[in-house]
Amino acid sequence: MDLSTTYMGLKLKNPLVVASSPLSKNIGNLSRLEDAGASAVVLYSIFEEQVTQETYETDHYMTEGTLSFAEALTYMPQAKESHPGDEEYLQHIYKAKKAVKIPIIGSLNAKSDGGWVTYAKEIQNAGADALELNVYFLATDPKISSRQVENIYLDILKAVKQNVSIPVAVKIGPYFSAMANMAKRLDEAGADALVLFNRFYQPDIDLDNLLIAPNLLLSTSQEMRLPLRWVAILYGHIKASLAATTGIHTSQDVVKMIMAGADVTMLCSVLLKEDVTKLKDILTGVEQWMKKNEYNSIKEMKGSMSQKSCANPEAFERANYMKALLGFKSV
Repeated sequence: MDLSTTYMGLKLKNPLVVASSPLSKNIGNLSRLEDAGASAVVLYSIFEEQVTQETYETDHYMTEGTLSFAEALTYMPQAKESHPGDEEYLQHIYKAKKAVKIPIIGSLNAKSDGGWVTYAKEIQNAGADALELNVYFLATDPKISSRQVENIYLDILKAVKQNVSIPVAVKIGPYFSAMANMAKRLDEAGADALVLFNRFYQPDIDLDNLLIAPNLLLSTSQEMRLPLRWVAILYGHIKASLAATTGIHTSQDVVKMIMAGADVTMLCSVLLKEDVTKLKDILTGVEQWMKKNEYNSIKEMKGSMSQKSCANPEAFERANYMKALLGFKSV
């Protein structure tokens, strides 16, 4: 049975990729993930704000005192404090590549097309096999139009593609007025993969302290319906690879995403809730389902239940809205 797949040009042994998460901060965990069956790992994200802060500090220390004497132009004092956006992340990539054989994908969490994009090249030079742009931008300013929002994503992608030669994936949210058109524009702008979808964490109100509090809730299998629908719609219409994320907890979830058209499925919450060894159970479940239903390869399954292959494509467009409502029966 052939479980291999190709994701933005990377040959993977199976479609189970570990999404960006705290799990990847420990080199020992990376080895455990590989042993459990992960075909690739997206490292935890480095944030634009971290890189920007480091850039300001570096500029300050490089220019301070350069008018004193010529030799100062080649001297840079050590910054007083370090940030996760400096050598630490690059060293982690280097160590990760030494520790495991599976592809290591760097992750940049971005919201603008600022000068930080040069850091993408540093990630490439550190040995990353690919780069995931986690574009975390929520348009809250009523003066910003949908076209301006779309251009932010496109500008980030184009700027990064100009700096690196490794494959670049773009992780986006579902909040576009014309999702299919946006996917096509990202594809045409050079995205090697689209990761569907980013989860925008919602704040809560702490009534005891009257504060706005961050509240991280892990996903559930029910949340996989949204990426499932859009993977199925986009399959066959864009050249970029499709990665499905959010709500993938079981082998059934993985099979559904592959049949919808995903090249890979990305897991996070289930591994945080249970253990990295859960990957073995999920992979075994996929193999058992394929054997039972007489599928010999992931390639044979992929896209077989997409909108392109479905006898009833309207099921994905309108999601059988009236049928679902009229057929619902209360308990």
